Amino acid sequence: MAPLKFCANISWLFTELPDFSQRILAAAAAGFQAVEAAWLYDSDLQELQRVRKATGVEVVLINTPPGDIKAGDLGLGAVPGREAEFREGLDLSLKYARALDCKRIHLMAGRVPVDSDRATVAKEMEAVFVQNLKYAADILSKEGITGLIEPINTRITDPRYFLDSPHQASAILEKVGKPNMKLQMDIFHWQIMDGNLTQNIQKYIPIIGHVQIAQVPGRNEPDSAGELSYSYLFDTLENIGYQGYIGCEYKPQGSTDEGLGWIREYWTHRKC
Repeated sequence: MAPLKFCANISWLFTELPDFSQRILAAAAAGFQAVEAAWLYDSDLQELQRVRKATGVEVVLINTPPGDIKAGDLGLGAVPGREAEFREGLDLSLKYARALDCKRIHLMAGRVPVDSDRATVAKEMEAVFVQNLKYAADILSKEGITGLIEPINTRITDPRYFLDSPHQASAILEKVGKPNMKLQMDIFHWQIMDGNLTQNIQKYIPIIGHVQIAQVPGRNEPDSAGELSYSYLFDTLENIGYQGYIGCEYKPQGSTDEGLGWIREYWTHRKC
């Protein structure tokens, strides 16, 4: 049974350091062979390339740009009237993905517009999302890149996010019908929205292209106090044959390094 592969989310971990290049170096020093990040677009791309090559660390996932965060954007994939901006963001993420040899891009759905009723705009937003995902899938397939969509919980984290459950995401992927479009399973969000993790993992494993982890409800280290038994969930993923990456997307309770005991224990016991 192959051990699980973990990557450090350097938008959340090693934030003691000011820039992403330094965080890649820190992740490598901590034992990670791969990293992921949300938005690297304010970073010097040549410096990121240099550090990636120097460390041998793989960049496994980036997000499409969020849009105008100050105006309330968090992705544009499902937002009506923003299709041109979505395509521009896709082009930018592709530029970084090519340069960093990153093979996965999270295509962020975005939020229900302010003063809009979710139920009223749901069909229109889904249609926009499906069309944008089909467009992106064709572009990404030429680059050998997998597109991912991630449900984000609307109970705690983001009440207006459009895509909020694995069931909704699965139905959208079925309508998109592209083999290089997959489901990103953030266990933190799935537990908050639906629970039933064992059954949902087994049901959706054929379309899961990436996993992320954090404890619930605090979103801290997997071994911190909370609702989830990650030793059980790791066993479940191993037994089911999951071979993708698991992103460590959590808020360290102290320093990043002090909170890595759980993964060092895993690496020791699994001899990975």
